[in-house]
Amino acid sequence: MKAYQITLPKIPDCAWQRPIGKGWMQPYTVRYDSNLDDGAWHGAPLGGFGAGCIGRSPKGDFNLWHLDGGNHTFKNIPACQFSVFESVEGGETQAYAMTTDDSTLARWQKYPAEKGTYSALYPRSWFEYEGVLSTKLVCEQSSPIWKENYQEASYPIATFDWTAHNPTDKTITLSIMLTWQNTVGWFTNAIKSPTVKVRDDGSPEYEYQPKWGDSTGNYNQWIKDNYRVGCLMNRVQPHEQIQEGEGQMAIATAYNPTLDVFYLGRWNPEGDGSEVWDSFAANGSLPDKEDETPADPGEQIACAIAVRITLKPGQTKKIPFILSWDLPVTEFAQGVNYYRRYTDFFGRSGTNAWSMVRTALKHSDTWREQIEAWQNPILDNADLPNWFKMALFNELYLLTEGGTIWSAATEDDPVGQFGVLECIDYRWYESLDVRLYGSFGLMMLWSQLDKSVLTAFARAIPQSDDKERIIGYNNASAIRKAKNATPHDLGAPNEHPWEATNYTSYQDCNQWKDLSCDFVLQVYRDYLFTKGNNNEFLWECWSSVVATLAYLKEFDQDVDGIPENSGAPDQTFDDWRLQGISAYCGALWIAALEAGIKIGETLIANPPMNPELQPVDFPEGITKTIEIYRGWLHQARALYHDTLWNGEYYRLDSKSGSEVVMADQLCGQFYARLLGLPDVVEHQYAESALKKVYDACFLKFHDGKYGAANGVLADGSAVNPDDTHPLEVWTGINFGLAAYMVQMGMKDEALRLTETVVGQIYENGLQFRTPEAITAVGTFRASHYLRAMAIWGVYGMLCGWD
Repeated sequence: MKAYQITLPKIPDCAWQRPIGKGWMQPYTVRYDSNLDDGAWHGAPLGGFGAGCIGRSPKGDFNLWHLDGGNHTFKNIPACQFSVFESVEGGETQAYAMTTDDSTLARWQKYPAEKGTYSALYPRSWFEYEGVLSTKLVCEQSSPIWKENYQEASYPIATFDWTAHNPTDKTITLSIMLTWQNTVGWFTNAIKSPTVKVRDDGSPEYEYQPKWGDSTGNYNQWIKDNYRVGCLMNRVQPHEQIQEGEGQMAIATAYNPTLDVFYLGRWNPEGDGSEVWDSFAANGSLPDKEDETPADPGEQIACAIAVRITLKPGQTKKIPFILSWDLPVTEFAQGVNYYRRYTDFFGRSGTNAWSMVRTALKHSDTWREQIEAWQNPILDNADLPNWFKMALFNELYLLTEGGTIWSAATEDDPVGQFGVLECIDYRWYESLDVRLYGSFGLMMLWSQLDKSVLTAFARAIPQSDDKERIIGYNNASAIRKAKNATPHDLGAPNEHPWEATNYTSYQDCNQWKDLSCDFVLQVYRDYLFTKGNNNEFLWECWSSVVATLAYLKEFDQDVDGIPENSGAPDQTFDDWRLQGISAYCGALWIAALEAGIKIGETLIANPPMNPELQPVDFPEGITKTIEIYRGWLHQARALYHDTLWNGEYYRLDSKSGSEVVMADQLCGQFYARLLGLPDVVEHQYAESALKKVYDACFLKFHDGKYGAANGVLADGSAVNPDDTHPLEVWTGINFGLAAYMVQMGMKDEALRLTETVVGQIYENGLQFRTPEAITAVGTFRASHYLRAMAIWGVYGMLCGWD
């Protein structure tokens, strides 16, 4: 048994900090009324990948409930709260609910605002309480998430370690209470056949109405299990087979003879809270009453546990609390059910919340050590500024909070299937164009999950869905998924992700000119930069690489070697019309052909272990494909530069006549150099174009205050002041651009750009809901966005990809 010296937690200097309960004078607001804007009160989420998560804000309230896969509920539940009682020998007694939010229960005393500091460095966060209590009190909260971990990172567990230090010369009695409302059964869509409608921005959304407040049959049990004690929140099982939203939750702590533990097994969270507060505020105790009576229809119930300790002068003690939930089923379309990944380790019965408590109380110290062992080499890197370290880890929040799904393992998917939403507004999984930059974090830290996503795309490419639907952008009709087209996304929570792809209907993504290239480049990237049996991974993807590049080549209408853009928005900037050969898509095409050649050469040198993956015409068929790609490249290379170069940078496209400086014009060149492929363009041209982008899109766009706009004239002004995407600063595109700058030897410029965008996020109430886009008038669009994890690409270029 390890012996630990109890000290106050050392909070990393680089953690994001905010005075507890301090509001924002003028936080950014949403650009379109139809987009989500919950306000600025977001903190680091708690819970594992795909297990559902719960968010606790810098006010101290629990307000984010992503417990139904892919769906969003933002609402404070006042009964879900920590409270503290303190009595100083010979002095005053005081008690507070540890939130500054006004919605506390009427009898409870809320904690004063700005008396302490909230800090966050995902997956850890801290509350330091100062200036009110005599006790020095810190709550450290986390979930067991660290690099290349595929077990604990899936657990639906949050740990809260309260460390209390008595700095006075008097004895202090301290009690910490955790109360929780029994919400089992709430987190499933009450609308079993939700209507899909098109919003004012042209994107589809479906109705979602959680069974909020449906507590009929819920009951609480007081558990005393050796040194573990707590409340287990159950529900009278309404179905023979467990369904979505059903299962258990638990709150618990550890007992030992040096402290007192109290409980109240059932109380009314819709009253004034006096059942709990009167005894707790008097002496830090609870009535010690058990009551397992199930809730009647319309009734709400909650439970409470409290731990009371005595602190002698100079003494420090730690009190652990655990929150766990076992909601094993995720339902997508009605009847399409998946078990969550954590059920591979805790079972699928929905009765294992207490097993999770046991596991957490046994291993939480080791988990913290694992997190620190992962984070510390980066935190100790003196060459990285603190603001960068802060954003680097905190931007990973989306892997927990982004409506994440992670299914149980199967023979075909040994780590399960994984997906993160593009964002909460655009609720479909793993948008491929967005993850071209946004997947760097997943690839570098959980490489098997990244490869599982790309494998899902490889499986989807040969599939087709000829069902006609209306395209939101122009009201035209188009089929959902063309055979051999790379899908835009892996589907949505209201259908069948991984099987029904291309959910978005804002554009006809079968016409997009970047998706095929994005797929090929990410496949080769993961082959080069991740560990494992990557030859087999390439073999599994190869037929789809061949099929989708051939599909894209069909858009080369004049057979000049480069597919043309159609004049409709047909790439990731999906409000931006490109015509003819474009700098953005053309460079990606050239890089993808080079990657295809390298993949083919690798496969010839490494025949598959699985005979089913080997083509009948191996290796002659692959050799022939490589020769075809070389022929296309010969045409494309001669055409690209001569057609688009204007003496300083590459034109937007060949037919629109636009003089816009496009920020991401050479994404393909960045990827080519990243993957060790031949340059798309010669170095001097790439350097000139990048410097022009930095000057026009960043420095001259509102004097470099916001970041790089997607596309402006050379003097930083708008081509059209009514433009949408060109005048937005896209956070993930900016981080991708910064990674390219580092690659090109412009490290100082890259860090200046990155710091500007990070400042816009974390100084304007956008933390833990990073948007796709911000504007120069203090608005944002599409919060909780996938592409912002591209900041890990900047880190990779600065420090290496291991």
